[in-house]
Amino acid sequence: MTTPVANPSRALLQNLAARAMLARGLVPEFDPAAMKELDAIRAPAVGAEASTRDLRSRLWCSIDNDDSLDLDQLSVAEALPKGATKILVAIADVATVVAQGSALDRHARANTTSVYTAARIFPMLPEKLSTNLTSLNFDADRLAMVIEMVFSADGSLTASDIYRATVRNRAKLAYNSVAAWLEGTGTVPAAVDAVAGLAENIKLQHRVADQLADIRHQHGALSLETLKTRPVFDHDVLTGLAVDTSNTAKRLIEDLMVAANGVTARFLATRNFPSIRRVVRVPRHWDRIVELADERGTALPKDPDPRALERFLLSAKAKTPAGFAELSLCVIKLLGAGEYVLEVPGASVAGHFGLAVRDYSHSTAPNRRYPDVITQRLLQAALAGQRPPYANDELAWLARHCTEQEDAAKKVERQVDKSAAALLLRGSIGREFDATVTGATDRGIFVRLAEPPIEGKLDSGPTDLQVGDRLRVKLVSTDVERGYIDFIGLERL
Repeated sequence: MTTPVANPSRALLQNLAARAMLARGLVPEFDPAAMKELDAIRAPAVGAEASTRDLRSRLWCSIDNDDSLDLDQLSVAEALPKGATKILVAIADVATVVAQGSALDRHARANTTSVYTAARIFPMLPEKLSTNLTSLNFDADRLAMVIEMVFSADGSLTASDIYRATVRNRAKLAYNSVAAWLEGTGTVPAAVDAVAGLAENIKLQHRVADQLADIRHQHGALSLETLKTRPVFDHDVLTGLAVDTSNTAKRLIEDLMVAANGVTARFLATRNFPSIRRVVRVPRHWDRIVELADERGTALPKDPDPRALERFLLSAKAKTPAGFAELSLCVIKLLGAGEYVLEVPGASVAGHFGLAVRDYSHSTAPNRRYPDVITQRLLQAALAGQRPPYANDELAWLARHCTEQEDAAKKVERQVDKSAAALLLRGSIGREFDATVTGATDRGIFVRLAEPPIEGKLDSGPTDLQVGDRLRVKLVSTDVERGYIDFIGLERL
C-alpha cells in the first residue's frame, strides 16, 4: 500500500498534462471559432429523414465504465429460428453534427483522439456534443449508425448490413456491476431489472460474444491481460492508484465491437470505397517472444505463429496466473504498436495480428477517435450513393497523422501517469521492490514494479537485461515535474 503524499494537487497534474499536450503537438483547448460554432449547434432533428429507421422500441443498452458520459455505442440482441441470433450495434451519429472542415472538425482532426490523463480528460469534441448531443444517453432519442449482424448457432456470421436509425438507450449500465452479475458474484443490476426482458437480452449478447471470442482465439487471437491503473483522489488529494482489470462485461463489448468493425471494413470494400484500417503487423521481435516462451519451458516456431503463441499464453496463465499480467505486458511491447493504414479498392493490407482478423476498421467510438468519424463519413456517403468525401491521398495522410497523434496522446497519458506515480513514490526513496523489465532500448532499460504497478527507468545495474527479466530494484529518485522515476538494479530474481 502506497503512503499518500502530503498535499499532492490535482491542479498540479492538470497543469502538467496541458503542458505535455502542447509539447507533443496536441491542442489542449478549443479555439474561439470552435466554441462559437458550438454555441449555434442544436440537437439534430430525429426521424426527419425518410431513410432513417425507427428502432427506439428495441431493448438497447449501453455498457461502459462507471463514470463514462461519452456513450458511443449501444447493443441489443434478437433470437432467430434454428439457434441463430441477430446482434445490432448502434454507433453515435457524430458526422451529422460535426461538419467536415468546420472549426470543431479541425480541432478533432488536429488531436485525432480524446486524451485521458490522470487528472483531466481532454475531449476530442466539446462535452456539449460528446456527453450530450452526440452521446447515446439514457432515455434520449438519438440518431445512430446501426451495424446489423446475423450469426448462426455456431457463431458464424451469415449476414450483415449497415443503415441509419433512431434509437433510445433503455439502460445505462456499468462494466463492473454487469460483470459481477454475469459471473455469478453479484445480483442483477437495478437498471437491468427495471426493463422487462433486458436481463435475458444481455445474456444472449453474452453468449454470442463468447462464441465470437472462441472463434477468433481458434484462429490465433491472443489472450493478453494488462494492469491498467487509474488515480484515486480524495477531493483534490491524490491518495493512490487503483488497478483496472478486464472482466466479462468488458470482453462482451470488446468482442461485439471487433465484429462490428469487421463488418464496417467489408461494407466499404463491397461498395468500392476506400477505408482506413487498423492493423498490427507480424511482430519484428518474434525472436525475443520465442526466448520468453523458452524460458518458461515452451518451444515456439521460428516464424511468427499466432496460434502457437496463444497456446503458450493460455498455458502460462494456467501455471502462474499471478505473473500473467507482466508476461502480457512484455509480449504486447514485443508485438509492436498498431497503426492506421489506407486500404483502396482492390488492394489488401495487413490484418490485426493480436485480434486474428484481416478486415478491421475503427468505427465504434466517433466521440473519442477521429478515424471513426472519417469512417462514419465514408459510410454515410456510401449509403447515400455519393462519392467518397476524401481523396485517397488525403486518407493516406490522415491515416499516418492519426497514428502519430494517437501515439503522442498515449505518451502524454503515460507521462502524466508517471508524474502521478512520482507523487506517490517520492516519500519512498531508498525502498526496494521486485520488478520486471518492460523495455530495453537505446533510451535505456525500463522496469515495472510488482506492487505498486508503477514503471520507471533503471539508472544502473546489470547491462544485459531483456524484456521479461525479473530483478530486485531500489528507488533512488523521483521527479514529479518530468514524471521520472529512477531505480538501480540490485540482483536478478
